[in-house]
Amino acid sequence: MPIYALGDLEPQIHPDAFVHPDAVVIGDVRIGAGSSIWPCAVLRGDGGYISIGERTSIQDGSVLHTTPEDPTTVGNDCLVGHIVHLEGCTLEDGAFVGNGAIVLHRVIVRSGALVGANAVVNNDMEVPSGAMALGIPAKIRPDSVPEGMIKFGVDAYIERAQFFKKNLRRID
Repeated sequence: MPIYALGDLEPQIHPDAFVHPDAVVIGDVRIGAGSSIWPCAVLRGDGGYISIGERTSIQDGSVLHTTPEDPTTVGNDCLVGHIVHLEGCTLEDGAFVGNGAIVLHRVIVRSGALVGANAVVNNDMEVPSGAMALGIPAKIRPDSVPEGMIKFGVDAYIERAQFFKKNLRRID
């Protein structure tokens, strides 16, 4: 897997994390225990840091970047769907960002909140706990996230990452 230092900035990846061989991790990136980084995901911590908590999945094709002023922080037990772009934002523990969504500078996605597929959450927005952010630009729909939905997805990806760690092998 391509893991790169950038000058003195070296990724810190917990030994219990799963980073797919086709993911790219560059610079000041911290990945917690039990987290998974899936194929074609790119985490580039070159201007500020990227922090991924424990038991969080960063799924296929997602791009995480940062700015010197705005780190990208993803908490514990989060789901970041396929082809998501996160830049300079904060996802609190137990947040979910759906496939194809874009979450920009200084956005805060609170615990238990969901950003819907293909939504664009512009600078400085806050998605409250239990709410969904839907559309382009995203609009908030309060108290819309079904109980247990995010935990179900988190548990499924923890199990899937363990399966991949044991069974993935390149044949070409």
